[in-house]
Amino acid sequence: MGSVNDLLRGVTLPDMALVRQHFPDWSLPDPAAELAHGLERTDICGLVRPGMIVAVTAGSRGLDAYVPLLRQLIASLKGMGAEPFVVPAMGSHGGAAAEGQRALLAGYGVTEETVGAPIRSSMEVVQVASTPAGEPVWLDKTAAQSDGIVLFNRVKPHTGFRGRYESGLLKMAAVGLGKQKGAETVHAGGPPAMAQRIETFGTLAIEHAPILFGVATVENAFDRVCAVRALTVREIFHREPQLLEQAKALLPRLFFEDLDVLVVDRIGKNISGPGMDPNITHTYLPGAPIPQALRDKRARRVAVLDLTEETHGAAMGIGMADVTTRRLLEKMDPESTYPNCLTSGVTASGKLPMAFDSHRLAIQAAVRTLSAVDGTGMRMVRIRDTLHLGEIWISAALLPQAREHPDVELLAPPAPMAFDDRGDLF
Repeated sequence: MGSVNDLLRGVTLPDMALVRQHFPDWSLPDPAAELAHGLERTDICGLVRPGMIVAVTAGSRGLDAYVPLLRQLIASLKGMGAEPFVVPAMGSHGGAAAEGQRALLAGYGVTEETVGAPIRSSMEVVQVASTPAGEPVWLDKTAAQSDGIVLFNRVKPHTGFRGRYESGLLKMAAVGLGKQKGAETVHAGGPPAMAQRIETFGTLAIEHAPILFGVATVENAFDRVCAVRALTVREIFHREPQLLEQAKALLPRLFFEDLDVLVVDRIGKNISGPGMDPNITHTYLPGAPIPQALRDKRARRVAVLDLTEETHGAAMGIGMADVTTRRLLEKMDPESTYPNCLTSGVTASGKLPMAFDSHRLAIQAAVRTLSAVDGTGMRMVRIRDTLHLGEIWISAALLPQAREHPDVELLAPPAPMAFDDRGDLF
C-alpha cells in the first residue's frame, strides 16, 4: 500500500472538539424489581401452572440490564411453579448455528449459571401456521413443544422499515423464534413488505404457538431501561405500538447535519442489526422503505474504523461505509457475516469498502475524496458507536452551530486528533 499511502499523507485533517449532547436521562433505578412487580398481576401469573415447561426468548441484541432482567424473569417463573429454560431467538444470527447463537448470548453474560436456567439452542423448526397466501410460519421446535413461551425483547424503531410493529415482541415471534428458516421466509417479500409481513407472521405465530405473555422494555437515549412491561397476549397487539412511539421519542440523534464526513469508531451486531443504527447515521440499506428526506441526511463520506469484540466477526453493515481499515477486515468473519446477508437477501450489507492501513489513512481517504472541501473547513463528526452519542467529537467548522444549540456543551477545545505511532486512535 506504499503508493496508496503516499497519496494520502499530505491530506489535512480538521482539529476536533469534544462536546456533550444532552438528552433526557430518566431511567428505572431497579428494572428487575419493576419486572418482578409487573409479573405479580393475576392475569399474568395466573397463566402459569405448576410443572409447566416454559421457554423464555433471548435475542441477539445487547440490552440494558439483560442478565438481571432475564434472571428475574426466570426466578419469577420458578416461583409460579414452572420449569423455565432459555431459547435463543435470533433468526439467522450467530452464523445461523446453534453453538453460534449460544456464544452470542454468552458474550452478553447470558449463561445457564448467570440466569439460573438451561439454554436450549437449536436451529430445528416446526410449522405452526400458514399465512393466507399459503406461506409457512416457522417456530423453534424446542419452544413450540414446550407448555408455554414468554416473549422477552426490547421495543425500538427498526433500522430498515417503518410500521405499527418494528423491533419488539411481534418481530421476536416472527423472525427471532423462526430461526434461520423463519427469518428467510419473512424476508422473502423484500424490504418494502417487511412491516406488513412482521405483523402478519408475528400475529400468526402468537396465535398458534403456546405464547403465554410478553415482557417488553424501552430504553432511553443512553440505552438505559426506562420502562418494563409484562403484557398479556391481547395487550401485546395494542400496547407494543404505544411503546414503539415512546421509544421513537427517546431515540438519540446527532444534533449536527449536512456533514462532510462521519467517523464511526466501531460497528457490531450488539450495537445494531446493521452494525450502526441508520436512524442515527442515515446509512440505510438499499431498498429499505425510508423517505428520501431521511436518506439525504447521510454524510457525504462515512468511515468505519473497527468491529466490536461482542459481534464475533459479524460485520453486517460494513457495506454502508465508504472507507474502513485493514484491522476491521482482519476481524471480519464471513461465517458470521454472510448468513445474515443470505437470509435477508440484502447483499449490500456485506460488501467491502476501500480499506486502509490505519485509522488516520482511512479518515484521510474520506477527506481526500471530497475534493471541494479542504481539511480545515471540513464538517466532520466522530462517534464511538451509535449507542453512545452523549459525548462526541466535532470539527472546528461545527463550533458555531454547537455554541448556538441549547443541548450541546463544549467539553474540550479543538485539537488535532490523537493518533498513536501506528496512526490509530485506539
